[in-house]
Parts: sequence; structure tokens; C-alpha cells
Amino acid sequence: MSISDELWKENFDLARCCLQHPFVQGIASGNLERQKFAYYVGQDAFFLKSFARAYSIAAAKSPDFSVFTTFHNLAGGVLEELQLHQSYAREWNVDLQVQQPGNTTRRYTDFLLATAWGGDIGLIAATMSPCMALYAFLGTELARDGIPNHQYADWIRTYSGADFQPLTEQLAQLLDTYATNSATVASAYRYAMSCELDFFQAAWERNRSFE
Repeated sequence: MSISDELWKENFDLARCCLQHPFVQGIASGNLERQKFAYYVGQDAFFLKSFARAYSIAAAKSPDFSVFTTFHNLAGGVLEELQLHQSYAREWNVDLQVQQPGNTTRRYTDFLLATAWGGDIGLIAATMSPCMALYAFLGTELARDGIPNHQYADWIRTYSGADFQPLTEQLAQLLDTYATNSATVASAYRYAMSCELDFFQAAWERNRSFE
């Protein structure tokens, strides 16, 4: 079993909790309160900008041009995700430029960037893989019976789509190639996955209106 597969299996309990979380189930049904999703959009936009920076730092540490190119392709995928958020922002009048990161968001992004600056390629990949693998999993599960026709259909379409899945696989391949199956790598992966669950919980608990 590859390192990426083993880590996913070891942390599937958290992935399942994310899938079953009321925030994600609200996206699945289309019944999630718009103000909760609007808060999530703003926080996730901040997160994705940090995610793109982490990819760029990893690219600068790449041992060869092939890995350098892969990390830049992954960063390009993040920019496409941000376009989805911008479309929601225009529709719901959310100004992504003034969103302040919540404590949960900041804790996650600080961890990502600290690892990107201080870690090697393998550890960086281990820290970033949970986000990619989780969203591919959620998108696939939510689209299992077809893309629903409701206000969050584009979210499901993005993460279940043919463009997102290969990015997940590219990062998993980097993890398999450059990471060792160490306690440090396992801990980083587990912490990042727990941050994903906390991210959904923070959005679920948010009640501030953006209207």
C-alpha cells in the first residue's frame, strides 16, 4: 500500500466525520443556510490563497524541474477554485478582499505555511494532501447519485469533476515519492485532516448575516 493510501485509510474516520457533518450534508441537500456558506466562502478564499503560497514555496524547494512544474500546476488548480468562490461572492455580495480569517482558519493556514517554509517536499505534501483528498472524496460522494439542481450544485460539480481529481492524484504521487512513513509525516497529515473538520464546524456555527 502506498503512503498516501495508508495515510488516507488511517484518517478515514475524520474524512467520514466531514462527510457526515451537517455543514457538508447541508451542501448535499441544498438546504444549508446561505449565511453559513457565505462565511465559509470568505474563509476558504483566505485559506486557498495561503494554500497557493505553500505550493509556490514547495516549488522553490523542488529537486528538479518536473516537480517544480507539478507544484505550479497544483497552484493553478487553486486559482481555479478561487474563481468559483468569486462567482459566489458576486452573487451573494460577499467582499472577499475584506474577509478576516477566523481563529480556525488562521490556525490551519499558519500550520500550512510554517510547514512549507520549514519542511521538506515530503512533509509539505503530507500537510497539503488531506485537503485535496478530502474534497475529492466529498465531491465524489455528494455526486454519487448525480449532480443535484440546487444553489450548491457548482460546489459539488467542481470537486467531483474531471479537472479536480487529477490534481489530487498528482499531489498523492508527490507524497508517495518524497515522504517517508514517519511519525512526523503521520502527525502532520492527521492534524491537517482535523483542521478540515474544524473548518466545517466553524462555518456551521457562524450566524452572522452577509446581507
